Amino acid sequence: MAIRAIIIDDERLARNELKKLLQDHSDIEVIEEAANVDDGIEKIELLNPDLIFLDIQMPGKTGFDLLAEVEKPPRVIFTTAYDEYAIKAFEVNALDYLLKPVEPKRLADAIQKLHIEISKEQAGLNGNNRGPLTEFDQVFVKDGERCWFVKLGEIRLFESVGNYAKVFFGTNKPLILKSLNALEERLDDRMFFRANRKHIINLRWIEKIEPYFNGGLLVDLKGGEKVEVSRRQTVKFKEMMSL
Repeated sequence: MAIRAIIIDDERLARNELKKLLQDHSDIEVIEEAANVDDGIEKIELLNPDLIFLDIQMPGKTGFDLLAEVEKPPRVIFTTAYDEYAIKAFEVNALDYLLKPVEPKRLADAIQKLHIEISKEQAGLNGNNRGPLTEFDQVFVKDGERCWFVKLGEIRLFESVGNYAKVFFGTNKPLILKSLNALEERLDDRMFFRANRKHIINLRWIEKIEPYFNGGLLVDLKGGEKVEVSRRQTVKFKEMMSL
């Protein structure tokens, strides 16, 4: 089955050159192209591609801005004139970075990586573009100049901070402009649980559970955080965990 791709780049010559190179890869079908971020977002939302080839530097908004605005980013291969050292400043776990002018061998390597990634996901879970986000879905997190692509399964905790949510993964705790209520609606409730007004926890990151004040529970996460499960949520939690 063909992988449906959109090319997003403000340079028409660069888009044409990439389309020409992709003619050697019959498994990639370029379904659309866009010359700026807003147009790109519109086409991603409308066509739901499997993959985007994304330029970083574009007039007005950058490729990183696009990823921050798309609710569920597709897989990304960056095509950029940035040098590799500049790219390393961004902690973005994209499939690959192709430096312009794109070399056919590097493009072939990136597509090979893409196939490996798809095979892994299909072995664990058939991709489902509707319904809740799964542990295999990646979310884009941008905090100041730092950017990450994070698989949801790696996020152990969301914490409410005013209008923002703090996202805990690895040693990182960046803020995203999303309320816990909005996140809760999109997350798979078999994996993420609203422990209290301020916290959503990833059930797979629980290390220890103990009784707490007022009939609640205290949960220790593998990252070292301790989160209280409110008395009201404890009933639901026990049912879920069959305690």
